[in-house]
Amino acid sequence: MKRIAILTSGGDAPGMNTALRAATLVAADRGIQVVGIERGYEGLLEGKDRPLTRRTAAGGLAPTFEVDTSASLGGSILGSARCKAFYEAEGRAHGAKALERFDGLIVIGGNGSLTGAQALADEHGVRVIGIPASIDNDLGCTASAIGVDTALNTIVEACDRISDTARAHRRAFVVEVMGRESGYLCMAAAVAAGGDAALFREDGRDEDALVEVLAATVARGFEADRGKQRVLVLKAEGVDVPCTRLVRRAQERLEKTLPGVEIRATVLGHLVRGGSPSFLDRMIASRFALAAVTALEAGATNEMVAWQAPLSGGIATVDRSVTRWPLGQVLAETKALLDGTSPVIKARLALMKAAAGVLAL
Repeated sequence: MKRIAILTSGGDAPGMNTALRAATLVAADRGIQVVGIERGYEGLLEGKDRPLTRRTAAGGLAPTFEVDTSASLGGSILGSARCKAFYEAEGRAHGAKALERFDGLIVIGGNGSLTGAQALADEHGVRVIGIPASIDNDLGCTASAIGVDTALNTIVEACDRISDTARAHRRAFVVEVMGRESGYLCMAAAVAAGGDAALFREDGRDEDALVEVLAATVARGFEADRGKQRVLVLKAEGVDVPCTRLVRRAQERLEKTLPGVEIRATVLGHLVRGGSPSFLDRMIASRFALAAVTALEAGATNEMVAWQAPLSGGIATVDRSVTRWPLGQVLAETKALLDGTSPVIKARLALMKAAAGVLAL
């Protein structure tokens, strides 16, 4: 191998830049030039790229200064975008043509990005390895993806700060976090931040049931004999009821029984995406990058690297915590995660059901 391309696609996630740097370093050590594709598949179709390695005075390869200093930055120095043209066969054929000057491609991204990677491999024989990056932790065959840990730390810190003011005024707060199709961030953060309840799409509750849960949680939290000064409820973005409407309806339910107690709504939104990656995300991203580059070098293609896979199987790598999985299997398991048929999501829901009573204590 002499030259590989790398791109970041879809939603940005803290740790993407760490993966870019690590992949560039590993490749340079093997004498492989790395070229970064700007703005994902959109940049691929438009021919927008730039070198991530440079020739040294000694004749070897080294990362550019930009790459060398990017590991601690959130977002993506290459930029990221969702490309509608890549949904079409013609667009993918154009992309495959643009990749003919490379010996392989590394795609860092989520479900849609990896779907594009699989199409390039299946339809045009492009050698491609995927690296999972999604703060929602909604990808199959991997216990975590780049960005998940940083997002959780951001949510927990925000909830801790909100709890300070909630206690000062004896208030309840409903905090909405990202996760359009997966409630993982809501579930995990509710436990870590000491939440009293978690509302997520996978529960299947309708609006009236959600209002009932919220009102009952607040009422129980502020029972006279408890001495509790705050109630914290986390809500996933995927719950298709606006946070403010849930709060208003629950407040109306409690006006007579809990006069003077206020419920407030806070939507964290894209705040959850940003920030410097945590240690765990930097470590996972670096180990993913090593596995991805060495997989391409060994001739592998149409696969994704995974962290401590929750399913049995996978292809071993030099890293005991990292395995490789066929992209077809990854995407099938991702679909099962999102439609609730995967044993992984069933286990998560069973755990949250068991924890529901504990959270409210």
